[in-house]
Amino acid sequence: MHDALRRLDLNLLVTLDALLVELNVTRAAQRLHLAQPTVSVQLARLRELLDDPLLLPGPRGMRPTTRAEALRTPLRQALEALHLAIAPAQPFDPASASQTWRLAATDYGASTLLLPALASIRSAAPATRLAILELQPAALVRQAELGEIDMALHIAEQAPPELRQRSLFVERYVLVGRIDHPRLKRKLTLKQFCSLEQVIVSPDGGGFYGPTDAALAEQGLARQVVLSVPHFMLLAAVLASSDLVAMVPQRLVAGDTRLKVVEAPLPVRGFEMLMLWPERVHRDPGHRWLREVIAGYTRGPKQTPHL
Repeated sequence: MHDALRRLDLNLLVTLDALLVELNVTRAAQRLHLAQPTVSVQLARLRELLDDPLLLPGPRGMRPTTRAEALRTPLRQALEALHLAIAPAQPFDPASASQTWRLAATDYGASTLLLPALASIRSAAPATRLAILELQPAALVRQAELGEIDMALHIAEQAPPELRQRSLFVERYVLVGRIDHPRLKRKLTLKQFCSLEQVIVSPDGGGFYGPTDAALAEQGLARQVVLSVPHFMLLAAVLASSDLVAMVPQRLVAGDTRLKVVEAPLPVRGFEMLMLWPERVHRDPGHRWLREVIAGYTRGPKQTPHL
């Protein structure tokens, strides 16, 4: 093993990591701030040392061989461990920081957590940048390991155990309609609730069944869901301009003067909202600062973060 390590230049491993992320020699060269011919020469050297082609031509760039795919995660972990080993610990100064943070969230998470914290982040760290990406639950771990995202806001029920987590709050559902909705002026019976025409948010697209329907089904009942929309923000606009109603997470409609919020005539199980992040940024001072700022804008029980 030591003979193999002595034959390897650390720069070759850095190049291999970039190639496995980009799957494109030109983009890897740009990522490394090197000339494309230099990266091509290094790839040839890697192929010779590892006795494997590593990257093969594909329909959309290059595709890794089985050996290269097996190297992807341990190589990234080894390089990150080496970086942590040699990097001096530096206190984080938000006023002079210039990081770009990439956060994955639904429109609900962005509206209830990131939007309230945005002014504080911009004021304290004006040279930083924040990219909010659409949450892709099935891809969270891969995106976090590859450095495509630094944090995600997601529900506990679907949180991958591979990521660090912090509980932010527990959300509850309320019944919402336009402010002067004629059917919401008095307390509803369960029968009246089921007779209302309702909207549901279906992030995956086109669904008409959710937690409220599950709660009703336990009692042998069903409601009238006549509209399915993909985003909570669209939902609010629909409710404000029609006689449709919806069961909505309470934080999403807090303070919206267009809407009337009432208690539903049946209990519906809510959800716990989590902050998720990969091990690679767990001890990063800037990331810790960002986590604390966002967590500071939650109302409700918070757990001590895993340190």
